Amino acid sequence: MENKWSFVKFKFENVQIARFARINKAIMEEKRKIVVVTAHPDDETFGMGGTIAKYHAEGVEISIICATKGEVGEADAELLAQYQSMADLREAEMRCAMQVLGIHEFYFLGYRDSGMPGSPENTHPQAFIQAPLEKTGTDIAFYLRKIKPNIVLTFDPMGGYGHPDHIHTYRSVVKALELAADPNIYIAGLEPFHPERVFLHTFPRKFMRVVVKLMPLVGKDPTKFGKNGDIDFVKIMQSDFPIHARIRYGKYAAIREQASACYRSQGGDQQSGYLISWLQRLFTSSEGYMQYFPEPTSSKIGDDLFAKR
Repeated sequence: MENKWSFVKFKFENVQIARFARINKAIMEEKRKIVVVTAHPDDETFGMGGTIAKYHAEGVEISIICATKGEVGEADAELLAQYQSMADLREAEMRCAMQVLGIHEFYFLGYRDSGMPGSPENTHPQAFIQAPLEKTGTDIAFYLRKIKPNIVLTFDPMGGYGHPDHIHTYRSVVKALELAADPNIYIAGLEPFHPERVFLHTFPRKFMRVVVKLMPLVGKDPTKFGKNGDIDFVKIMQSDFPIHARIRYGKYAAIREQASACYRSQGGDQQSGYLISWLQRLFTSSEGYMQYFPEPTSSKIGDDLFAKR
């Protein structure tokens, strides 16, 4: 039987990843670094904010690469009126969250939010999903070579809940890892590089099943969750990716919630009252990750992204 997640394994040819990992090991040991690659402002906080808060408190240098500024999101008219555009609003919210989380640097790739599946925004010429992987991958590879992180975090192959930009981010990171490690690829004169580990943030499916059962009891539709009604928990349950690391952030939950509150346009200031957040704090206060590289050798779920498996 084919492994359920075999399609996410690397398929590099003539790229000596292990060699580049050894070459850069001495550099990375000087300062532990994590790079988080996302699609929109708020993705890093709502999805991986607890992990970020925890590792920042432990002295890890964390950088964010964000593909778009969430230009096609929705916001209350009164809030939006305080800014020149939705992009300006979302960027301001992200700067607030970055300060709370202690982010070292964050970078926008300059693409446009593609909107949800089937929306007219999908076909906009500047939409992120319209950009070829060779281009988006090269953009991300530049930062991987420049920053030289020990660990890279991004979305799972489903993009968490199926958002086109999330899926394109995952695919772009896969391409970026290939390009960054290839000595035959020239990128701004930077040396080839490959991180020690790559993890994909994924929702625990057992937890999702509990959420789907409880939401109707409090008048919530599990297929239309979130500020924009674009999160379908039923669809999320249909994929079943393994969890190789579970990062518990209980000590830093208040920091995560404070960062979430920065995203007022996306309902982040109400997160403590959301069913999903309440359940997460009650049952887990953790974030789950599938190990993408290297292939894990143990079935035991780890509790530290930096620990060898």
